[in-house]
Amino acid sequence: MFRLLNLELQKLLLNKASKVLIFISFILPFFVILLSSLKFNVFGFFTLELGELGIFNFPIIWHLTTFFASQFKFFFAIVVVSMIGNEYSNKTLKQNLIDGLSKKEFILSKFYTIVFFSLISTLIIGVISLCIGLYYSSYTEVSIIFRETEFLLAYFIKLVGFFSLCLFFGMLVKRSAFALAFLFILYIIEWIIYGLMMWKLNADIAEKIQNFFPLKSMYKLIDQPFQRIAMSKFPDKGNLSYDYGAHGYEMLIVLCWTALFIFLSYRLLKKRDL
Repeated sequence: MFRLLNLELQKLLLNKASKVLIFISFILPFFVILLSSLKFNVFGFFTLELGELGIFNFPIIWHLTTFFASQFKFFFAIVVVSMIGNEYSNKTLKQNLIDGLSKKEFILSKFYTIVFFSLISTLIIGVISLCIGLYYSSYTEVSIIFRETEFLLAYFIKLVGFFSLCLFFGMLVKRSAFALAFLFILYIIEWIIYGLMMWKLNADIAEKIQNFFPLKSMYKLIDQPFQRIAMSKFPDKGNLSYDYGAHGYEMLIVLCWTALFIFLSYRLLKKRDL
């Protein structure tokens, strides 16, 4: 495993564009810290500071930061599809196979890289969340601080699943730009199917089925936290309640998609004439 990971990291670090994108991917989550320090002057009457509103209290901080950090995943997605595009354009894929690397090891090297960078990103956002929470939160009990840290696991699985999908599209079309375009096409297809199901079935059944779709299932791992924040400010508003938790069955759905994408990537490479 470490041999394959080291091989892939060497390729990425020798590419200037990849180094820049990886750097940006790891730096952007730190903008959550800036979010916590934002102040708004309300018509000159008073200053509103987000950090003082209680939205960075434990345990909601885990939900808030992982949701915002997951929006930056597209930068490393470019790295993932570029890993495949560069292999074909630079002929390094064929050379690696000639040098003794099996097709299975080739795909595993990509997957190990995805897991490695997803883990690093998760650790970074975990440390950032903990630091912001300890500074702003009015709750200091250990049981409350570490409650809902399952959002970190959901964040990690979400990254691995999304990047595995990018890997599959990269293998399918061999070009970075086309692979990213396929993500947009898949997004549109999912919503078209959802619309057709709403027309034929009812909204509840259509939504339940939609939650099994690749992109939607990844999104559902960490639902938007804004409604939850509103619930905390207006507890008497029952119409604001919704299920915002990070559930194990949702993680399992994404893990199944991840396994399928890696398997399909391997099958494509195995059958393809290089």
